[in-house]
Amino acid sequence: MVLEKDVPRARWSQRLTLKRDPLAGAFFWLSAFYLVYCARPEDWIPGLQYVPLAKISAIFALLGLLLSAGRTRRGLRDLPREASYFFAMICLLFVSALLSPVWRGGAFFGTLDFAKALVAWVLTFMVITSFARLRRIIFIQSASVAVIAVVSILKGRSRPRLEGVIGGIYSNPNDLAFAIVLSLPFCFAFLLSTRSIPRKVAWAAAIMAMCAALFMTASRAGFIDLLGMGAVCLWFFGIKGKRIHLIVAAAVVVLVVGLAAGGRLKDRFSAISGNSLDTGLEVSAHDSYEQRRMLMVESLQGIARYPWGIGLGNFTVISGVWREVHVSYLQIAVEGGIGAFVFYLLFFGRGFANLKRLRRMPSHDPEMDLFSGALYATLIGFVVGAFFAPEAYQYFPYFAVAYTSVLLAIAKEKEREQSDVSAPGLLNRPQRRSRVEARAGELAPVRGGPAEHSRTPDALLRNQR
Repeated sequence: MVLEKDVPRARWSQRLTLKRDPLAGAFFWLSAFYLVYCARPEDWIPGLQYVPLAKISAIFALLGLLLSAGRTRRGLRDLPREASYFFAMICLLFVSALLSPVWRGGAFFGTLDFAKALVAWVLTFMVITSFARLRRIIFIQSASVAVIAVVSILKGRSRPRLEGVIGGIYSNPNDLAFAIVLSLPFCFAFLLSTRSIPRKVAWAAAIMAMCAALFMTASRAGFIDLLGMGAVCLWFFGIKGKRIHLIVAAAVVVLVVGLAAGGRLKDRFSAISGNSLDTGLEVSAHDSYEQRRMLMVESLQGIARYPWGIGLGNFTVISGVWREVHVSYLQIAVEGGIGAFVFYLLFFGRGFANLKRLRRMPSHDPEMDLFSGALYATLIGFVVGAFFAPEAYQYFPYFAVAYTSVLLAIAKEKEREQSDVSAPGLLNRPQRRSRVEARAGELAPVRGGPAEHSRTPDALLRNQR
């Protein structure tokens, strides 16, 4: 069991203030949207599959924001530059859909569905105006993915690679592994930020379950993603945070889970060479590797042939094998065009820039610093994993950039409030002199007479004193 440094928690007065906030209703429905998207309750709770939970929660969150217009701290003008990049990327995806040589209708409606990520992104930035709220949203994502990992293990013990155990964004083993890796740094942050022993145990168990589910997916991209993310986490939380015991604990967890559930993953890595293919799983893994190489070449040819893009989701048609290219950068370039690819890179580059600016600000507290490290690890994990998985349209990476934007905005607002409080209530001498001079100029024509004109600003200043 790992005991960590105490981190200040939100007071009850702060929580009560959140309830009186005009955005309380919008934040409730935004939280519901995150819960529905991340936990997918309709896929494992009977009866909920007939209720459009995601649409309901998103609509009510948008209505709550509109009803509170004019009473909020942030407006549309306050949206950061990355929001413009995201909007431009969506627009170019619509253009590629309208110019698509393959299937315009499918690409258009696919882009329309993906545009919900932009709405969720804007709502996240506008509604989350305090670190307590940001922490709650990140908690919803982390806890939801941990629950998904447990449910996948329990329901998919006899299912190869946990494929199709949970529907939607978790139906593909690579997508499930990707979601787990992008949420693991937040679980580490919650583990280190709490002082409660039961909560530490709960988060440690969640991390173990998520690692076990990741190994059971036998996702090679997910494992490579885990190595990149894990290295950054150990640097921030272990070495830089002076928690050397955390490195030892992480090594033990990976070793134990790898030995218990990593057999299929080892076989899939061994199958890349094409030698000693003894089982059907190894043959399938080698065929998948060869197929991915072919799809990468096909995507590069598609980019050269259609630089404006072929439309979202249409690469599976022109590939001839109904498979996506397993590189997110090539996926967005071939389907959205070169312009969308440029804005895609600029958007995620802003996430790193936000964290860099945040670390240069002296006003953020230890808990904000802890979660900024988790966000940095998440973004590094995405950048690495995007080379090996088709995750250009999954919401989790866009959520991570939204968290960086919100965290930076909160730090700026906090720094501005502190500067206003620390400013002296009385005017300094130059400011007082300028006001006295202005007052003397106003009084002179009214009072008239040489006596009044002879009263200089210095005399007026002495009289005010």
